[in-house]
Amino acid sequence: MQRIRHHRFTLLAIATVLLLPATVSSATLATEVLIFALAALGCNLLLGYTGLMSFGQGIFLGLGSYAAGLMLLHLHAPLLPALAGAMVVGALAALVVGWFSIRQKGVYFVMLTLAFAQMFYFLAYTLKDITGGDNGLLNIVRPHLSVLGRTVLPTTTPWQYYSLVALVFLIAFVLLQRVADSVLGRTLLAIRDNEIRAGAIGYDIKTFKLIAFMISGAVTALAGALYAMLIGIAPLSSIEYHASESILIMTIIGGTGNLFASVLGAAFYVLMGDWLSTLWPRWLMLLGLLLIAVALYMQKGLWGLAMQGIDLLRGRQGAGANASTSTDAAVIADAGTKAPREQP
Repeated sequence: MQRIRHHRFTLLAIATVLLLPATVSSATLATEVLIFALAALGCNLLLGYTGLMSFGQGIFLGLGSYAAGLMLLHLHAPLLPALAGAMVVGALAALVVGWFSIRQKGVYFVMLTLAFAQMFYFLAYTLKDITGGDNGLLNIVRPHLSVLGRTVLPTTTPWQYYSLVALVFLIAFVLLQRVADSVLGRTLLAIRDNEIRAGAIGYDIKTFKLIAFMISGAVTALAGALYAMLIGIAPLSSIEYHASESILIMTIIGGTGNLFASVLGAAFYVLMGDWLSTLWPRWLMLLGLLLIAVALYMQKGLWGLAMQGIDLLRGRQGAGANASTSTDAAVIADAGTKAPREQP
């Protein structure tokens, strides 16, 4: 059953990758959906599976952008080493942030992650020789995907780059789904549901939380690296508090505790933001009202709403089938009770 469920979510991810080009006219916008879906996946591993509400996800997104940008600009690194380097930087940063943050709980944990986010933001703003300050790192190139010196997948056009991001997204999704379905994922759920009981039966709570932090940091940094290559710069805005807030909102809108729900949340946030911005310059106010409605009436997110709709349809079909069966049974019973009249 678990393997069937794993394949079902993988098929949904593949369907999303195939449907985006058919439904979204802009390749850049479709690519943004998958990139921020990656970031939301990393956040969901912390929030939905471990129960840690981190306001520091922008740290890893920004560091991934800077790490990949610096490697591409100064070391002329190929694509795969640049992405791998960004993931290593994100994992190491998450190790540092997580090592301090997990020693506190509740609001104090949230405040620590927020403080780290502000600290990294001011570091990026101050170290202008490295990060470019307000301007960010400019003129970041977008290398082709090459293996042994041969180009496997070019990234010249926007849709070609979308194909690359889609490939990376699917690989990351499958690996994260395997983590979620593994013993590690079930242990993280146990820690989320009852940390005291999980510690009492012998689990090293801090170690598991650090592992979740490092995986989340690596995946989010990968999203940051892909984003820097998409827009050609590593902007300062990718490491500020608003980036952490946006990633957290995407995760909550989609629904926690389910990885594909993060894809729904990212798609909703990015596409709805793009559509609302064409209606009114102050579109964030409209988005805020929409988020209030989600918080009030869709507390399980879009995935929970979809599951409720499916259950409702199944209930109606089941009720219809039961009613039809009852009617047929009543007709048969009624026919059996009526004796045939004798002929004179």
